[in-house]
Amino acid sequence: MSTSATGHQSAAPQVSETSIVKVVFASLVGTAVEWYDFFLYGSAAALVFGTLFFPESEPVTATLLAFGTYALGFVARPLGGVVFGHFGDRVGRKKMLVVALMLMGVATFAIGLLPTYASIGVAAPILLLVCRLLQGFAVGGEWGGAVLMAAEHGDDARRGFWSSWPQAGVPLGNLLATGVLFVLAAVQSDETFEAWGWRIPFLLSAVLVLIGLYVRLQLEESPVYKEAKAEIAEKKNADSHLPILEVIKTYPKEVLIAMGMRMAENISYYIFTVISITYVTTYLGADSDIILQMLLIAAAFQFFLIPALGALSDRVGRRPLYLVGAVGVAAWSFVFFGLIDSLSSGKVLLAVTVGLFFHSLMYAPQAAFFSELFGTSVRYTGASVGYQLASIFAGALAPIIAVELLGTVEEKNTTAVAIYVTIASVLTVIAVLFAKETKATSMRHDRVVRGAHK
Repeated sequence: MSTSATGHQSAAPQVSETSIVKVVFASLVGTAVEWYDFFLYGSAAALVFGTLFFPESEPVTATLLAFGTYALGFVARPLGGVVFGHFGDRVGRKKMLVVALMLMGVATFAIGLLPTYASIGVAAPILLLVCRLLQGFAVGGEWGGAVLMAAEHGDDARRGFWSSWPQAGVPLGNLLATGVLFVLAAVQSDETFEAWGWRIPFLLSAVLVLIGLYVRLQLEESPVYKEAKAEIAEKKNADSHLPILEVIKTYPKEVLIAMGMRMAENISYYIFTVISITYVTTYLGADSDIILQMLLIAAAFQFFLIPALGALSDRVGRRPLYLVGAVGVAAWSFVFFGLIDSLSSGKVLLAVTVGLFFHSLMYAPQAAFFSELFGTSVRYTGASVGYQLASIFAGALAPIIAVELLGTVEEKNTTAVAIYVTIASVLTVIAVLFAKETKATSMRHDRVVRGAHK
């Protein structure tokens, strides 16, 4: 708190500052590794999985089937959010983050070793599905823990900035995944990449996971969480503390608001990234190099943009940025595919960069916003459930719905995709309007323990 007249308490801010930098770095590294693994699958689904695991289907159908296994990873995410959230609220955030990272690493490394359909037939896509479900389960537990560690360690005035760094781990993970695929595609022939080159980035994830584990094991639980845990032990039977039931009973409105706020953010992101790869390679029949290069540049831009917008949300509030972002992605989706159609480097870069700028207006303040909605004793569960449940209806279905709406290669319908994004944006705007501004509020509130939202 404030420094006394004698200066004896002056060390407290310094300790807090050192702690938050360490926590944010650990959250960023761990989140980047998790999302490298998760996005790697999406990129591979767009590039080679249709051919390797569903070879008897025509190209668009094979891509849809590959995205079907991709989508099932999202279905497992709410379950991961509930399980990891439950134990994260009961035994601590750190332990669950370590388990999530290890589980993701095992699943991703296993994908790199999978035999294809040509080797073992239908068992190949089944094994791919199992690995994808494990990935989804792990990432379902990752997000809530990572952002809460940053949010709960950070100070109230700069929580948007500190909490946005784990969010920046998403474009960093995408940057790593796209970068590795781009390098491999550049140095290998299409035949070599399809034969075995695609396995390399999945196997490399083992190295990244070990680095992430080392950094993450250095963390300590936040003072806010320790206080809440002690309060639960004092005021109620800790064994009867069931976070998921308490979230449903005490914070149902907040869960629905979080879900609604996710729709435009999550759907637009996969349209601007994963679907743009499919659109260029399958619908335009062009080489993947141009879109991978532009996505690399745009991801790097977004990595630096997110913390800047997180800091801005501490000044102007979470809601204004979110509203501008939701309206922006809807409007830009009508322009996006026309720019991609040109296959001009400049126009493709403009398309994905502006798209990700509007996305970042929502994604940057999201971690702080969602964390501030829920009380400490159920925060991991509440934030994770709201975030991950929406993923089933948003990110999981976005690639499938987008490909269906695009239609055939000969008669593609990009306007239908833009309307789809617009509908999602309307839902998000409604959710934001129902949400209260949470900027600079204290994290020390808990309806479950105290019976009031203070």
